[in-house]
Amino acid sequence: MAKTMPKFKGKLVMGANGRTNPLVWLVAIICTVIAVAVVVVGIVVFIGYMVIHPRVPVISVTNARLDLLRNDYAGLLQTQLTIVVTAKNGNAKAHATFSDITFNISFQGQDIAVLVADPFEVPKNSSKDLSYVVQSSSIPLSPDQMELVGDAWKKNEIEFDFKGAARTQWRVGPLGSLKFLCHLDCDLKFRPLNGTYIPSRCTSKSH
Repeated sequence: MAKTMPKFKGKLVMGANGRTNPLVWLVAIICTVIAVAVVVVGIVVFIGYMVIHPRVPVISVTNARLDLLRNDYAGLLQTQLTIVVTAKNGNAKAHATFSDITFNISFQGQDIAVLVADPFEVPKNSSKDLSYVVQSSSIPLSPDQMELVGDAWKKNEIEFDFKGAARTQWRVGPLGSLKFLCHLDCDLKFRPLNGTYIPSRCTSKSH
């Protein structure tokens, strides 16, 4: 037996003269205006992004030197390092601010020094170098760490851990101010016999 489909009982809101209620037209017009405004804002933001082409500022270790490495039979290590950290702003249309800058350098879990810097601004499409001279006091080493230092002399290669972070902020036209946290986590390698730095990629990642 065929089933009868239920009839639609809804009614369009009509006025007394059979025309659509003006309130319905008003709501429709408002929704249309909002939709058009959203599309226009989206287009403006997209064009602004393509024109400005914002780039996240970064921090990198660009140069370093092992000025001193000395260890004795008592298991004490003395070292001095020169480290150059570069803050780069690749934006062509906006200055960038770097703040909360802190770095830590260590050897096999033994902290050597904490490096800091006051907030500063980097002009558009420019960079600023932070030069640190790190001189440690005598660092007591465990037997395993002493063995690692001995191997480093034999292989003519020694490694230090370099970690840190900085906050960056810059204005991107109509998009407003953007903020990121830059993290550094690198291994700095040197030739103990002459103190030269073995270049490697050491650039921040942003979050």
